[in-house]
Amino acid sequence: MAVEALTGLQIPRLLLRAPNLAFASRGAGERVLVWPGFGAGDVSTLPLRSYLSYLGYRPAGWGIGRNNGNVLALLEQLRAQVVEQASQAPVTIIGWSLGGYLAREVARDCPELVRSVITLGSPVVGGPKYTAVAQAFAAGGDSLDVIEALVEARYQRPLTVPVTAVYSKLDGVVAWRACIDDRSPNVEHVEVASTHLGLGFAADVLEIIADRLVRTTRAA
Repeated sequence: MAVEALTGLQIPRLLLRAPNLAFASRGAGERVLVWPGFGAGDVSTLPLRSYLSYLGYRPAGWGIGRNNGNVLALLEQLRAQVVEQASQAPVTIIGWSLGGYLAREVARDCPELVRSVITLGSPVVGGPKYTAVAQAFAAGGDSLDVIEALVEARYQRPLTVPVTAVYSKLDGVVAWRACIDDRSPNVEHVEVASTHLGLGFAADVLEIIADRLVRTTRAA
């Protein structure tokens, strides 16, 4: 976790890249859902959603308080939310950390409603087992081995929606290898230099998001 103290260094890099970010390709009002990581809420994704609004998209937080890590209950709520939000057209979901895992699983269950998924430092192998919050889950009475088995079982249903998986070897919260999905054919892995806490506003990440959103919306 000590490396996460470097998160503040993302700010000067962001300022240096501001001109490029300001002139990134724009959207045309497409709906983009942005979901936070474990223990966080919509406040954590406000900078990212503000940038998406500037680019012309219609971003939305998830509006259900903090991400408490109760994956099964959250999946049920989020599937219902996506059904509502995608009533006119498929949506893109951007998920940070555990929010990205939830985004993938909703897309796995409802591929017709999700245009694409972008994950930021999201553990797709082992659940919380290979993260800095593993002990918090274990202390709450959850078996890390059981959760890992449940995550593995989900792969029996193919993930067909295109996914851009952003990860960093500087991540001090989620082991970067746990972000690598070598089982699903439509996943593009993109490495950046960022701490875990900086993934929501790092210049590299914002540029990748702007680029992938344009690619997927134009392809549709």
